[in-house]
Amino acid sequence: MTQEYLIGELSVRLEQLQAATARGAAGDVARLQHQVETGTLTGLASAAVRALALADDLCWQSLSRGDTVAFARQAEVSADLRQFGVCSRLLRDSQSLNGCREQRCAGGGDSCQDEPR
Repeated sequence: MTQEYLIGELSVRLEQLQAATARGAAGDVARLQHQVETGTLTGLASAAVRALALADDLCWQSLSRGDTVAFARQAEVSADLRQFGVCSRLLRDSQSLNGCREQRCAGGGDSCQDEPR
């Protein structure tokens, strides 16, 4: 994958997270998106980790306000962000839902499949 592709895909996912977020917290997402778009490839992995942590915080904030609609949208974007991070090897899949530790992308796309142990 090219650097521009990785930056663009991560930026799109952050834009989706921003759209699913209340105005007050959307600024944090916008700042991270700007860092991704102006940063280097070596900084993308840490940006992906920060993006997931931010998405997690936003989900908890939505739940604490009782905003289940925002939570559902943020959780969906967060899952997509995580999958992209793992498949692009920006993130390690150290804990998956089905117990497998490693995943690989099928056909260079965004979908992952379990790798045999």
